[in-house]
Amino acid sequence: MLTVQRLSYRYPDGTPALHDINLQIAAGEKVALLGPNGAGKSTLLLHLNGVLRGQDGSVVIDGLTVNDQHIRTVRARVGMVFQDPDDQLFSPTVFDDVAFGPIHMGLQRAEVEARVERALAQVGMAGNEQRMPHHMSLGQRKRVAIATVLSMSPTLLALDEPSAGLDPRARRGLIELLQELPLAMLVSTHDMRMVAEVFPRTIVLSQGRIVADAATTTLLADVDLLERYGLERP
Repeated sequence: MLTVQRLSYRYPDGTPALHDINLQIAAGEKVALLGPNGAGKSTLLLHLNGVLRGQDGSVVIDGLTVNDQHIRTVRARVGMVFQDPDDQLFSPTVFDDVAFGPIHMGLQRAEVEARVERALAQVGMAGNEQRMPHHMSLGQRKRVAIATVLSMSPTLLALDEPSAGLDPRARRGLIELLQELPLAMLVSTHDMRMVAEVFPRTIVLSQGRIVADAATTTLLADVDLLERYGLERP
């Protein structure tokens, strides 16, 4: 469903960020993306829907190469959720935020409303359509941010540090939500307990390179690898 081949990227100042990235994710597969700050995790996620474009290599989603020709379709299929929900929520009400994508897909009003209702129900936020996002808790705003991409009917979710800043109850609710959603996911995180509970497969990035790609249980049992890349067992 997702294929990344020989992807390399350098920032505009010439600083290398990604080196020869190769990976595949199957439909419905949930994959954690680990690594220290600066490893290239967020940079990789931003390539999945074309926010960034590599100087070398390719990214293919559902058979569509991420390029100018397919960019609108790709951005509907790859639901990118940023670490700070306020980077995504900009409308007066929750309904307006979740409806924004479907409206710009050219859908009829009835279909837009149905998608908003379904997406909010999926994240446990039904009944909050008329609330102002900036009056909600961080955990609630993160759920609404996820709903904004679910309303586009994506095939892949790309989440950047989704549990960052959440209190224990909100974090537990997020973990349960990610477990329940029947979508492929690539999730950048430092939350090792969430990795152990949600993601059967884990990829480790270091200095822009994939240094490990294995079953999560196998990787978490490799003490030497965890120590080498500054990761802690949950």
